[in-house]
Amino acid sequence: MIGWAMRRLPPGSLAWLTLHELRGNLRAAGRSKLGTILLALVLLGYTGLGVGLGLLLAGEQWRADALAWLIVLIAAILLFTFMTTQALLASQRTLYEAGDLDLLFSAPLDPRTVVSAKLLGIAGGVMLTFSIFLLPILLPVALLGHPELLGAVVLLVALASTAACLGLGVTLLLARTVGPRAARTLGQILAALTGASVFLATQVLNQHDDRRETGTVLLFEALRDRGYGRSGLSSLPGRAAFGDPLAMLLLLGGALGLFALAGWAMRHSFLRSYRAGGARPAAKRAAKGGIARHFHRSLFATTFAKELRLLLRDPALIFQVLLRIVYLAPILLVAFRDGRSLPMAPTLAFTSVVIAGQLVSSLAWLAASAEDAPDLLKVAPVARDELDLAKLLAAMALAAPLGVLLPIAIAMETVPGALVTLLFTAGAGGAVGYLEVAHAQPAPRSTFQRRQKGGGIVRNLVEFVIALILGLVAGVIVYFL
Repeated sequence: MIGWAMRRLPPGSLAWLTLHELRGNLRAAGRSKLGTILLALVLLGYTGLGVGLGLLLAGEQWRADALAWLIVLIAAILLFTFMTTQALLASQRTLYEAGDLDLLFSAPLDPRTVVSAKLLGIAGGVMLTFSIFLLPILLPVALLGHPELLGAVVLLVALASTAACLGLGVTLLLARTVGPRAARTLGQILAALTGASVFLATQVLNQHDDRRETGTVLLFEALRDRGYGRSGLSSLPGRAAFGDPLAMLLLLGGALGLFALAGWAMRHSFLRSYRAGGARPAAKRAAKGGIARHFHRSLFATTFAKELRLLLRDPALIFQVLLRIVYLAPILLVAFRDGRSLPMAPTLAFTSVVIAGQLVSSLAWLAASAEDAPDLLKVAPVARDELDLAKLLAAMALAAPLGVLLPIAIAMETVPGALVTLLFTAGAGGAVGYLEVAHAQPAPRSTFQRRQKGGGIVRNLVEFVIALILGLVAGVIVYFL
């Protein structure tokens, strides 16, 4: 569909470049045929649900009030945080990994057109991600009797455009202030914190009283008590989502104005940041300690140190690890609150085993599959089992700090339970990691920029089941201890 439209547009035009960016985003998803079929079935189910809901509500009449506006405001806040996270990651891919900017900036094209197409591509990719699961339900309801809900599409466009500008702006600011290398790492950290900001903030606030509510309920009550969503700027998202023409005009006009301003302001910054990101540091520092410090007495120790260093240098892994830590934080807050003993040791044991298993699986896949010299290792006079063991243990070592957090909390109630949890956590990590290492298909590390875990749905499901079973066994044992 995109290719058909591109063939009917002037090559190099803004619309043509934007469609090219969207096609690149879709290709970057890299779904298999089975994954595409499953996604199509899910969308078909969502659409059927939307049609049924639309027929059910076709004769109903409602009038949006302050409560509905507040609900839309909360949904918009949550969507915007997730959109900004995706925009940050997409901006980093565009700036550092896309590989097409040399050609675009050397072509007879206006740099403003290139930057605007990149911004539109980021915004379109963000909107496409969230529209896939929202519009199949929303559009049938709107078309079957409630056309005012088409304003929600305008709200999505405004949120995606603003998130794209913010994501690219922050990425360029980081590149200019701390340098391209540090910017990639800080960008991953900021993306993880942005995506979990509302969740983490509400959970931290939830520890200050005796009530234990979900983050969404706590956010709803906090905004309602302060009068947000009833009038003024805070009511604009709700009014726009329910078809208020003035609110739709203000939101869409403001977002498009910000988009145009960002495209104009970022034109030169984008080019400078891209050149800095692809350039090598000018200053050359003499190596300290010589090359011998990278080698050890045994093959195992050398390989282990090499794999661990490569994993630690990968900025994208910081996003994965930090995001898991962020979502573990509320559990730890519950475990340590008010100095009381732990009330949920079996649940924490189960959680520790499952999370550690999934993390080690990802790390082991990257350590074993992202190999720059697979042919050399095949013909080397060394045992493959020793190399695989070193890669597996390197992945487990990187996941170890996360794997000990919940067992430490469990130790407050039962030390034997903490030891059992540690044992099963390590066992789950070793089991699923071994499957990844044993079935690895090595390829150069530079081809793993998309970080899309391979192995197929079957092996991923088997690994999850293994971690699930071991987690259940650990939870039962800790319960009886």
